[in-house]
Amino acid sequence: MILKTEQLGKRWGGDVWGIQDVSLELDSGVVGLLGPNGAGKSTLMQLISTVTKPTEGRITWNGTDIVDSPGTVRSVLGYLPQDFGVYPNLTATEFLEYMAALKGLPGGITDERIDELLTIANLTDYRDRKLETFSGGMRQRVGIAQALMNDPDLLIVDEPTVGLDPAERVRFRNVIADLTEDRIVVLSTHIVSDVESTATELVILDGGTVAAQTTPEGLMEDVDGTTWEWMVSSDRLSAVKATYPVTKTVRKSGGILIRAVSEDRPSSDASLVEPTLEDAYLWTIDNDGERQ
Repeated sequence: MILKTEQLGKRWGGDVWGIQDVSLELDSGVVGLLGPNGAGKSTLMQLISTVTKPTEGRITWNGTDIVDSPGTVRSVLGYLPQDFGVYPNLTATEFLEYMAALKGLPGGITDERIDELLTIANLTDYRDRKLETFSGGMRQRVGIAQALMNDPDLLIVDEPTVGLDPAERVRFRNVIADLTEDRIVVLSTHIVSDVESTATELVILDGGTVAAQTTPEGLMEDVDGTTWEWMVSSDRLSAVKATYPVTKTVRKSGGILIRAVSEDRPSSDASLVEPTLEDAYLWTIDNDGERQ
């Protein structure tokens, strides 16, 4: 299965572009779609899921244009938008039954599938509670369950861990890791740790364009030998941040421990350290993909 975008662009009005000239080719696996807020991630998700139409370019699913034939992708799509709404007076079970009917699941397998999804979402004990009593994180888990209802070939999840506590976030990553075989999962987030252990491929958007398309390993290789740590005084912090892409600061008794990416040694006492995916991501954003 192949999802392809060709010179894709969406203009929201005047000269305001959500994305522009986005060309990607994705196949089976988890694609981590990274980018800062406002980078165009949600716009791209809405276009792929046929919620809105592109201003220019095209999107194809297994060679078929999904603007001309939206049913081609909708029949195999699972989608969790960033702003997921529920019917507050329904229970979790009733809501999932409603979603199963909308997606055309045969009645004979609906109950079994809902039981599976409630287990995956860790909501079995709350299945008969009304959604109006759910916390934000619990509602998000209901959203994840409905996105998986039809066992989709293409699963799109937009900022799926918003509102989840650390344990729920880990649980969600494990769910995604188990879904990689024979499907495309597009996981959009601005939180690097959400994709660090699950993504087989990364797409980084910045300013509505593609800053990089690579693997997690490839992105980290890009900054290998250029990640440094050293101590600075508090009054030097602003100057250092203005000079280098700083990825981490830790206040200590002797000053501030700086972590930054630089091709040259930034200070005589700076020590090379192993890069993380977050180091590589922030370097890419800071340099507009110049090193890809």
